[in-house]
Amino acid sequence: MKLSLPNFSTARVLVVGDIMLDKYWHGQTSRLSPEAPVPIVHIKEQQERAGGAGNVALNISALGGQATLIGITGQDDAAKQIKNTLNTHNVKCFFTELADLPTITKLRVLSRNQQLIRLDFEEGLHTAYDAPSLLSCIEQQLATTDVVVLSDYGKGTLNDPQAIIHLARAANKPILIDPKGNDFTKYRGATLITPNLSEFEAIVGHCADEASLVEKGQRLRDELDLTALLITRSEQGMTLLQRDCPPLHLPTNAQEVFDVTGAGDTVIGVLATVLAAQENLEQATTLANYAAGISVAKLGAATVSPSELEMVLHTLHCPTGIQKSVENLVNIVRTAQRNGEKIVMTNGCFDILHAGHIFSLTQARQLGDRLIVALNDDASIKRLKGEQRPVNCLEHRAIMLNALEMVDWVIPFSSDTPAELISAILPDILAKGGDYQVEDIAGGDSVLKNGGQVLILDSIENISTTHIINTLLTSSQVKE
Repeated sequence: MKLSLPNFSTARVLVVGDIMLDKYWHGQTSRLSPEAPVPIVHIKEQQERAGGAGNVALNISALGGQATLIGITGQDDAAKQIKNTLNTHNVKCFFTELADLPTITKLRVLSRNQQLIRLDFEEGLHTAYDAPSLLSCIEQQLATTDVVVLSDYGKGTLNDPQAIIHLARAANKPILIDPKGNDFTKYRGATLITPNLSEFEAIVGHCADEASLVEKGQRLRDELDLTALLITRSEQGMTLLQRDCPPLHLPTNAQEVFDVTGAGDTVIGVLATVLAAQENLEQATTLANYAAGISVAKLGAATVSPSELEMVLHTLHCPTGIQKSVENLVNIVRTAQRNGEKIVMTNGCFDILHAGHIFSLTQARQLGDRLIVALNDDASIKRLKGEQRPVNCLEHRAIMLNALEMVDWVIPFSSDTPAELISAILPDILAKGGDYQVEDIAGGDSVLKNGGQVLILDSIENISTTHIINTLLTSSQVKE
């Protein structure tokens, strides 16, 4: 499946759920307390972030979507801090503020990026909260909403979500739910729910293998009248189950798991935003899986930007290797440059690959993130070197270069110089080995005019294809 990012700016997502303030205190630990066997943390930095449903809304906004958040808070400084943070990130907030209910706050103390303790400040939401007012607010926002998300942290806002589900269904709005607890029947009629594996198995029982997971998942989806069920499975990736469709198993995209806090918020936030941008569920799930891999590599509840997602797509789907189309390579290079990658380009005949070539190519690759090698075709080498050259044909030379770890792309050219090719590709750095002056390097003027650099690479003396051929000829004549 060829993936690209949709136009997130058109996506309108309404988030309803438990709102909380996440606090992070960072400090150094160098000794244990004399009062108890616990570390003493000297706090140096404090951070405050919107947590729970607020973090879902932030994930939507970080993608460029239009996020609206509805929920319940206290009438206190924590609620003001949450609202200020969300407003700064263009999230519209409609909070029901209860005077006798403190805003849920979670304080994490960390040292050397390791969490030492979490302190929770909260009271259970009593049943007398103003539910009709909450529903009225939701109903008013549905007209300007594409997708509804219920972010359930089990704190009471979504004790009875059926009324919200009925409102959303009546307005023909997809409703996605991040569930909580051991009773999923309260989510009956939703479009999709996103339990993690442990939450899923708490409902259906242990799944010994993938087949069992699919069977029990489809049964649960039918029982709850869901359009789809997405099970997040940590290091095993995700499984999407839909009616009358084969299961979609996606492997994890996480390269490094640093902190899983908020990963579920990222998943449902990306899912909702992609769906609201009018993409299908398979694409939304795939992008959510990639986003989760980015999120868990960050500390704390984190968001994912479009540029980070595009970088992943570029890395996973960018066709490296031998290129036949200049236009295709230009498109690939522009994507890489938009993602902040520095593109280096060099050129040559590379007739007999030798240590001097490896030395120069290694240098060139170290100058940036990607290396393009423009390769003279056979006819151009004959014009430059004579009828006896090349020793190796273009296909074989390209295969050898493409096998080198430092080379990302090989592109042949047929003219006497690669100036036209370089002017089309416009790398960030044009590198050339040998005894050249910058102003004499073909294509260098185009690169410099575009704001790039032209650099001369170091070379190893007395190592060249011509020298190797002459040595072989001399050796052969001596033997004769």
